[in-house]
Amino acid sequence: MRLSPSRGVILQKFKKLLKKCFLWICRQLRRLNLIGELPDEFADFPYLQEIDLNHNYLSGSVPKAWKTLPLVNLAMLANTIGGSIPKEIAEIVTLQHLVLTDNQLEGPLPPELGKLTSLTQLALSGNNFTGVLPATFANLKNMADFRIAGTSISGKIPDFIGDWTQLIELDIRGTSMEGPIPSTIFHLKNLTKLRVSDLRGPETPFPDFQDVSVMSQLELRNCLIRGSIPSNIGEMIPRLIRLDLSFNRLTGDIHSLQEIPHLKYLYLTNNQLTGQVPLWITNTKQNFDLSYNNFTGPSLSSCQESHLNKMSSYPSDEDRIAWCLKKDLPCGTKSKYYSFFINSGGSEVAIGDEKYDADVSPMGPSSFHSYNDKWACSTTGDFIVPLPEGKANYLTQASPNMTVAELYKTARISPLSLKYYGICLRPGNYKVKLHFAEIMFPTDKTAAGIGTRKFDVSIQGKRYLKAFNIEEEAKGVGRSITKEYDVDVTSSTLEIHLYWAGKGTIFIPSDFAYGPLISAIAVTPNFGPDTSHVSVGVIAGIVAASFVLIVLVLAILWKKGYLGKKDLEDKELGELLQTSYFTLREVKAATRNFDRANKIGEGGFGPVYKGLRPDGSLIAVKQLSSMSKQGNREFVNEIGIISGLQHPNLVKLFGCCVEGNQLLVIYEYMENNSLARALYGRADQRLNLDWPTRFRICMDIAKGLAFLHEESRLKIVHRDIKTTNVLLDKDLTAKISDFGMAKLDEEENTHISTRIVGTLGYMAPEYASSGRLTYKADIYSFGIVALEIVSGKSNTSYMTNDECFCLLDWANVLKEQGNLLDLIDPILKPNYSKKEVLRMLNIALLCTNRSPTLRPMMSTVLGMLKGRLPVQESLAVCSPRTDDSRSSASSEGISYDSQIHVSTSSQGGTLLEMTNSSSEDPWQADSTISTYYSMKKKKKLEDTEVKWLNSP
Repeated sequence: MRLSPSRGVILQKFKKLLKKCFLWICRQLRRLNLIGELPDEFADFPYLQEIDLNHNYLSGSVPKAWKTLPLVNLAMLANTIGGSIPKEIAEIVTLQHLVLTDNQLEGPLPPELGKLTSLTQLALSGNNFTGVLPATFANLKNMADFRIAGTSISGKIPDFIGDWTQLIELDIRGTSMEGPIPSTIFHLKNLTKLRVSDLRGPETPFPDFQDVSVMSQLELRNCLIRGSIPSNIGEMIPRLIRLDLSFNRLTGDIHSLQEIPHLKYLYLTNNQLTGQVPLWITNTKQNFDLSYNNFTGPSLSSCQESHLNKMSSYPSDEDRIAWCLKKDLPCGTKSKYYSFFINSGGSEVAIGDEKYDADVSPMGPSSFHSYNDKWACSTTGDFIVPLPEGKANYLTQASPNMTVAELYKTARISPLSLKYYGICLRPGNYKVKLHFAEIMFPTDKTAAGIGTRKFDVSIQGKRYLKAFNIEEEAKGVGRSITKEYDVDVTSSTLEIHLYWAGKGTIFIPSDFAYGPLISAIAVTPNFGPDTSHVSVGVIAGIVAASFVLIVLVLAILWKKGYLGKKDLEDKELGELLQTSYFTLREVKAATRNFDRANKIGEGGFGPVYKGLRPDGSLIAVKQLSSMSKQGNREFVNEIGIISGLQHPNLVKLFGCCVEGNQLLVIYEYMENNSLARALYGRADQRLNLDWPTRFRICMDIAKGLAFLHEESRLKIVHRDIKTTNVLLDKDLTAKISDFGMAKLDEEENTHISTRIVGTLGYMAPEYASSGRLTYKADIYSFGIVALEIVSGKSNTSYMTNDECFCLLDWANVLKEQGNLLDLIDPILKPNYSKKEVLRMLNIALLCTNRSPTLRPMMSTVLGMLKGRLPVQESLAVCSPRTDDSRSSASSEGISYDSQIHVSTSSQGGTLLEMTNSSSEDPWQADSTISTYYSMKKKKKLEDTEVKWLNSP
């Protein structure tokens, strides 16, 4: 039966209505907990322009059949879609928005996507993509929103992003990409949100922003940015609301930030910023985090500021500030604790025999909280959608229908950085137990339960967990897992750091279910608490006796020739060395079999290599030449002495390796190399050290020497203090290294008679002439180093004329003329404290006094540097200069043949243990041959002075 025309029209209209209904339904399918695979059948609707399947539980791969659809918007955020993006999607030429955030997609991005020239939004964050950004993406000229955060995309950030002139938002946090960020990105006029974090590659200067007046959010976290914050930053980016420059290497002051009027969130934690904190920041009601910097001057801030976090940002010896503001949170009283227990996010609870303290302070984007001066906590960062003003609460608890043990019902969270500290702990080895349970995801497999939380865990600066996934490790939501580690506490503070490096999902199950989460912490000693009652004298005797025994046994083995034999086994020596032991296999793996690419210089007795351990931590490996008797002696000396020393300003010894004919010393890796390279290395190696940083470095050296001379149980004379033996870590903290020439100083001895070793230009004259060694020899060397820090010049390489061929000579001339400030490094002008510079220079001249009795002790030097003690001007002038006083050694009339220890090398040459530090490579051992030529060329030694060099 045929339909009448009227009925046919009605049916046609009904079909069109059904299509419209279906199209409307396709646009309203979000958050319905849909399950199953993505259907190919959507391709049967040729007019479908929008598919919105956000926040469901859909799986499978993106159907290739959809290539025929005239889609404008394809959004499938927060599902479990896997596989790779099919290249056929590039045939949807009408596509403007492609949102695939927080799925399980993987593989490289198809180059064909570069054909989607209408694309304005490409959101791919929270997936497992690999490879590099295809070059064809340069064609996406209409791109306004580009996000690849949390993926494993690698390679350099391509320059073509700077050509996307319509770009409004760019998110490249937590990828595997390398810097530097192309400068053209900082010139995009429409850019309002720029988020980049955790880059690899070289250091880069602070960006030169131009015409970005609309930018409101800027995050350049952990991007290896160095230098100072520009004075005109307020003109560059005046509308900033959120600024995150944390975990970089910024220096200088922060006064220019006042020119950004609308700033609500400011994160500058973990930089090297200096100067005084401006009053407008101290009085702020906004969320500002300035922790872990190098500020100076008075501070009225307390430890419990609600919006301002300045913890660990001032010198540890500053008396005018609260304890929590000092570096490393030093104990204000005697270290008395040896355990602590925290129920993170919850009330006090008893578990077995232990009471877990309550941890219920709400905290927020820039908070610090301490509990009875026994432990403390700090949080940094705000969530992608900030919590309402005044309602920030970085605590969470399990839902009522989740069955978990008492200790795991609550947790503390943070969007970026979460740190716990044990305070006033007794030195020793501790067991750290970290308790975790994922309680923010639902236990049922709904759309809200498919998120992935990943964060890193470090203890005492060493990363133990990378991209740690609680749910995966515990094998389920609501299940608990405990991680245990043995760590050393050498001062009095234990630091546990949980850090979000941009990995994992962000929007599932909510906008604040990412970043670190921890349920509880338990720290107990691996030693008996009564150990601390052993007297200092007994401990010192044990340490000294152990050292003497090691040296005696090794000396016997050396004399019998065992240390030089090819078949030396680790059992013959390893058990004698009371320090952590590394196998040769471990060291070779870390250094890639001593790959030349990992060589960072020459140490005191062989090459030095950079090494990467399986846990991601870096080490420095000093390798002894198998033919070097000098190295054997220094190896024994260095291991024996430094293994008994722990101080923030001494390079930390991790262990050693004695295997086959290899003698290896393993140290902490110092990111900024040596002070020599930073001051006067090659142009591409030098660091732009401002005056506050130089002053702090000088203080650090003084603290390290004061510890060696006066505070350590074993009194040590270093004998080779120089800029190449002062290393700088990532925060530019100075640490004394290379104890191969160090000597124990018995307290009852007025001096030590010893063979002369050291470095010309740094050796005290009384030691060079007679071999009589006291700690005053180190103080002389410190004075030379202080002059070099102020001037930026090497003492032995600086020669103004025939009358002054070293820096010390020139300093004395300028002192006599009243022009001592002429010595200052030109790059510091005019940004330095005239008062502090003059004080340091006068102290340096006092320390280099020719008479050792007139040189101050290092504790006195520290008091003078801090301004607590006056510098005695009358003592700061050295003896009158004469023609015979051109070198510290020659002015004493040294008979070098009798005073300098000489030995014959296997090659038949002559080796002198008095060496020169004029080498350009700061890691390179000071060469005797270079000593000869540099002295002959620069100092024009008389025949009597070079006679010892030419003797057989």
